Amino acid sequence: MALVLNEEQTMLRDSAQSFLAENGPIAQLRKLRDDRDAIGFSTELWRGFASMGFAGALVPEAHGGLGLGAVEAGVIMEAIGRNLTPSPFLSTSVLGVTALLRGGNAAQQAAWLPKIAAGEAVVALAVDEGGKHRPGRIAVQARAEGAGHTLSGEKRFVVDGHVANLLLVAARTSGAQDDADGVTLFLVDPKARGVSIERTVMVDAHNAARVRFDGVQLGPDAVLGTLGAARAVLDATLDAGRAALASELVGATDEAFERTLAYLKDRRQFGQPIGSFQALQHRAAHLYCEIEVTRAAVLKAQQALDQDPAHAARLVALAKARAGASATLAVQEGVQMHGGMGMTDEFDIGLFMKRVRVAQELLGDADFHADRLAGMAGY
Repeated sequence: MALVLNEEQTMLRDSAQSFLAENGPIAQLRKLRDDRDAIGFSTELWRGFASMGFAGALVPEAHGGLGLGAVEAGVIMEAIGRNLTPSPFLSTSVLGVTALLRGGNAAQQAAWLPKIAAGEAVVALAVDEGGKHRPGRIAVQARAEGAGHTLSGEKRFVVDGHVANLLLVAARTSGAQDDADGVTLFLVDPKARGVSIERTVMVDAHNAARVRFDGVQLGPDAVLGTLGAARAVLDATLDAGRAALASELVGATDEAFERTLAYLKDRRQFGQPIGSFQALQHRAAHLYCEIEVTRAAVLKAQQALDQDPAHAARLVALAKARAGASATLAVQEGVQMHGGMGMTDEFDIGLFMKRVRVAQELLGDADFHADRLAGMAGY
């Protein structure tokens, strides 16, 4: 398949970019940050996501969504990245929906998918337990008790966890913490007794939370999928999120690059634009090439998720690694080419650097995915 968007996907991209540029610009992120907003994103904008159909992009039409795929979710995430828009789209419309579609039964899907499509629910996936992304290590325990389970432990970096209506928690029901088997996904009410949530605002002013479970009682209907066999569902969910994050990084990279080019053309030194200096031209040309290769890698991974998801993991790992590396290069070059002013809060380029730093870490940084690729290749 050609590594370009088709007509419908291009229209969706233009629509998402236009909508977010008007309703979710960088100025909104600044206001939410400066006001220390308790929610961390605009609920009005999230309702707008629903009215535009974005919130239910991956939700099947039978449940009120658009029934689209990873490429289309990536298109929306790219627009989010361009505008640094705080939104529960990743946590809810990508991670939450994918988990429910892959592992949920008919009752669970009917209960939550229509609410997500309508913008009435926020879902948060709770996987990581340490300072780095290590989904293969699950220590939070869910011990069998009667017909249900008792959940105990702590999760970190739970995106949008402090405002979630539903937590999807990966917990160990058997085996040791590094075992591939013995992991189960549970649907947990964040208001249930024994659940405590601490908001942890990240450096980019986006949302995350630390969630503690102290003997939380879960009934048999809380299990998402098969008891002790959630690894396949979890891997598919994480890969959907990684591909979406790669698109967000591409969007942020594009915008940072365009802003840097505009500055190179406007800023004058020695009586001429600094963009006329050959050294800066070489750096800009190199960055442009890196961005275009990354864009192709990300789109290829998303096409694979839509067409052959069982064999998409390698492409997703490559896309997330490249997107993180390219975005890091773009924002570093952007700040340097802006000079000392690039480090001031007055210029938006610094906000792009902060978001890229966080998005690169989420669901695995470039080193994590390079190691993952090596493992898949047998090293």
